[in-house]
Amino acid sequence: MNFEPAHMKRYSIYTPILLITLILSTVYTQAAVPKREFYEIKIYTIETPEQEKMLDDFFKNAYLPALHRAGINRVGVFKPIESDTVWFGKRMYLIVPFNSLDQFVSLDATLQKDKAYVEAGKTYIDAPYTNPPYARIESIVLQAFPYMPKAEAPKLSSPKNERVYELRSYEGHTEKIYKNKVQMFNEGGEVTLFKRLGFNAVFYAEVLSGSRMPNLMYMTSFENRAARDEHWKTFVADAEWKRLSSMPEYQHNVIRNNIFLLHPTDYSDL
Repeated sequence: MNFEPAHMKRYSIYTPILLITLILSTVYTQAAVPKREFYEIKIYTIETPEQEKMLDDFFKNAYLPALHRAGINRVGVFKPIESDTVWFGKRMYLIVPFNSLDQFVSLDATLQKDKAYVEAGKTYIDAPYTNPPYARIESIVLQAFPYMPKAEAPKLSSPKNERVYELRSYEGHTEKIYKNKVQMFNEGGEVTLFKRLGFNAVFYAEVLSGSRMPNLMYMTSFENRAARDEHWKTFVADAEWKRLSSMPEYQHNVIRNNIFLLHPTDYSDL
């Protein structure tokens, strides 16, 4: 005879159903959270117009087409605006999104198997030491913020040579305070504020490896320089920004702010 109490019988009957419900709920929740992209920002230092042309030809005719064939889109290529007396004509910026770190690590091997890339990029790939295509490359690896897990191509209507993309780097004086600024962007509401004010963000991301750590970087975009300046005037006057920036927990969480104003090239995806 089975002397199991009635309440135990009920428990044994419903326990599998409860477990299945819990598992399905967990799986659904995980699936509903978008996977955060990774980015590489390459900063090419150049010394001559010939190097700039060599990079333009390589990116336009070999590198971006090969990335597209590999399933990597939304690739940005940028140059400093003319009024940047420090870096105009001396730098080029390449921003590449990746679905995973494995995709990032395996990219070179993927490109080497692409015969069209090897042939189209021959002048750059096989450049002799007497004619290098650049002076130096800086590489920065990042992971997208939770509140903007994927990069977006902005919806701008002006000619590309008039558009202004603003790349910013915010440094913290310790890892802890840097994380505080990241939290301010996400849960604190700064990302939402930028979106409400129409800043056309391309990405927000934490730097995993770079030369200015600990830091975060993000990029916004505008129809032209005047629109950029007007957007920032609106931002600093906004009541929500005044409230957020005055909160005690967010004080002194940026020790250095580097700003780079850029134009996209005519062949840039962004």
